[in-house]
This record gives sequence, C-alpha cells and structure tokens, in this order.
Amino acid sequence: MQPIQTIEDFFTRSGAEVSLYHMGRRVAPLSRETLAEFEQGQRPWPEPWQGQARLAAVFSLGDMPEPAIWFLALPLDEQGMLSPAQRDGFLNRLMETLGKNVSAMDHNAKDVDHFMKDNPLAFTPSVTFQAMLNAHATHAKGLPASQHFEPVDAYLSGQLAIDWQALGLQGIADYAVRLDAEQSDVLASRLGTLPTSVVHSLCYCLEHQSLATPLVVALRKRGEQAASEGDMETLCACIRAVGSSDASDVGTWYSSLLDDPHACGPDVLAAIAGRGWPLLEDAYRLPLFLDRLADDERTNFASVVRDIALIPRLRLPVMLALRDAPEGSAVQRRLAAMTQAVKR
Repeated sequence: MQPIQTIEDFFTRSGAEVSLYHMGRRVAPLSRETLAEFEQGQRPWPEPWQGQARLAAVFSLGDMPEPAIWFLALPLDEQGMLSPAQRDGFLNRLMETLGKNVSAMDHNAKDVDHFMKDNPLAFTPSVTFQAMLNAHATHAKGLPASQHFEPVDAYLSGQLAIDWQALGLQGIADYAVRLDAEQSDVLASRLGTLPTSVVHSLCYCLEHQSLATPLVVALRKRGEQAASEGDMETLCACIRAVGSSDASDVGTWYSSLLDDPHACGPDVLAAIAGRGWPLLEDAYRLPLFLDRLADDERTNFASVVRDIALIPRLRLPVMLALRDAPEGSAVQRRLAAMTQAVKR
C-alpha cells in the first residue's frame, strides 16, 4: 500500500467524514479539491494569511462520539505555494501516533482527537473565528443553532428589549451565518440605533459573509457617522464588515475612503487589506491604496505589500502597480528602501 503523502490523502484513506474551512482572512467553506491541488503543488493557497495557509478540518472517524477539529497553519513559500517539510513531518507524526494500518483507525479515534496537542502546525483561532466556524459547521449539517441564537435574533429584530450585554458571541455568529433577506433588511433599519459594542461584535461576524446592498449602505452610514465623531474603531469595524460583499456600494465606499488622504490612516488601510482585499482587484483602487500606504510613514509598507501579493488574484496586479509607480513617488521611495534592506 502506498504511504500517505498528503493530509487530503489521510482523510480519503481513513474514510473520515470531513468538512474543511478557510481560517485565515475569513471563515469560509473550503473544498477538498482545493486542498488536494494545493498539497500536490498544482495551485497556490487562495486566501493566505501572514504567510500561512490556515484551515480547519472538522471530521468524524470511526466511533468518535463528537467530531474532531484540527486547526492547521501550513507554511507558504514566496509564491504562495506549500512549503512541504512541516506538512510531511505532521504526516509522519500522525502515522506514528495511529499506526500504519489506516483501515484500523476507528480503534484509535481518541488518538486522532488528541493528536494536535503541542503540534507545531496547530494554532488557536480568535474566539470570533471559532464562533463563526461552529456556526458554519452546524448550519451546513442542518443542525439547530446554539441556544444563544434566539435572544440575539429577537434583540436585533427589535422584538425583545433585553440587556445587550447578555448576548452571546456564538449567538451573533449563528445570526450572521443564517441571515436571510428579511432579517437583513430589519437589521439595516436598526443598525443606527444599536450600541457600539454590539455593532463591533456584529461587524466582526458579518465580515465573513456576503451582505445585501441595504445592509452595506447602512454599515457605511454607521461607519461614516463614527468617523465624524472620531470613533476610528467603529469606522474600521464597518469597513471590515462589508469586505466579503460584492455589492458595488462597497467599491464606491472604499474608493471614496482612498480618495480622501485624511480618511486613510493605518487602521483604515489595514481594514481594507485584511478583510476587503477582493475590492483591491481594481485598476483604480489598487494603485491608490498603494499610494496611501506608501505616503503614511506609520505603515509597514513592505509587510502589507508582501501579504496582499501572496493572494493569487492580487499577485500580478500588485506587481504591475508597483512597476508602474511614477518616478519619485512615495511608492518608488518605499520600494527603494525595501531593496536596500534586502542588500544589507
């Protein structure tokens, strides 16, 4: 029998029932085909984060009473492809733990569950990412939401006047994943009256979802109101919240932010790069984003450029925008500094 050479191979050969999710730039379903092609060196990782391919594998094997969850951070090379050494070490350790007979793994379910303890590829996602993963996984399997969902839904719809501090983050995540058109419209109408802390928690869950236009418009309004009051945290939360949405209103808002040099501090630029990167795939916004990034000495230009250039759909546009930056521009100056740093 051929040795197990990839993580996807392990799941196939063991007969595990598995669901995969991106856990880097956002929580989103991940196909097994994408993982297989990535591990075989056929494609770069589609949503890299800090030089890693971060994913969650939620799987059941044999007689496991509850699914196991592996949070894996696989290192990437400069092209966004897998650097296989640590993955191979992970698989070797897995085989030593479970034994060579993959078909008998149902007797070692507990070993699978505890395998990630002290594992060099393991990482711990933020509590919001964990809540969103749980919401996605239960919703995908047709399971009911957590007990926290109904109070959140009743509060955000205006049906129940309760102390907002009693709302659970898992309930907000369940609400975001299950948000339908009617709920979205109601939320849009109420967004301007919600307490700031609720808006923050809500935004950090909504940023993983594609939102309807009325809610995008309401988030922009709330964000601009916050900006006028000097509340940068709420502004950035709203910017992040719309980052996974394809509504043209998002692009319009991002363009207006980038057009205004006074609106584009490091926090706003980080929010756009971290959660709104799909909107940077634009012939106008990307060069302007790089200009603002280079102009502000408080930003880590080299780090942000390397980060977004690892995203496959942005790699070529970023390279072309850097190449075409005018002589004497802030972008050219920053590039020269990067080159000097490498030479040293």
